[in-house]
Amino acid sequence: QAQLVESGGGLVQAGGSLRLSCAAAGRTFSLYRMAWFRQAPGEEREFVAAITWSASGTYYADSVKGRFTISRDNAKNTVFLQMNSLKPEDTAVYSCAASQGGGTPPDSRYYNYWGQGTQVTVAS
Repeated sequence: QAQLVESGGGLVQAGGSLRLSCAAAGRTFSLYRMAWFRQAPGEEREFVAAITWSASGTYYADSVKGRFTISRDNAKNTVFLQMNSLKPEDTAVYSCAASQGGGTPPDSRYYNYWGQGTQVTVAS
């Protein structure tokens, strides 16, 4: 059974950095578009970043552009999210997702597999 497992979350001070990882198991996701979404308490899930299967294209929410970087290592079936200059408003559960295609990168309806998420807390 295919699954995505996130790691790397934690508590960090504002201005700090974290690197999230998403390891895929059960199938290869090398041809899938991969993305990170986040959800804060009481808020809707929101798109953070996405990367095409070949890593030729990356997409970011305006709120994280210039601070976050998404990357992938298809040989290791892993996707990363480097988060720098973190702000308290970045506090959320971060989940990775895999899409077989279709739709636009921020549209969560086109993602077929989801991880359980990892908590990121940014203290002011």
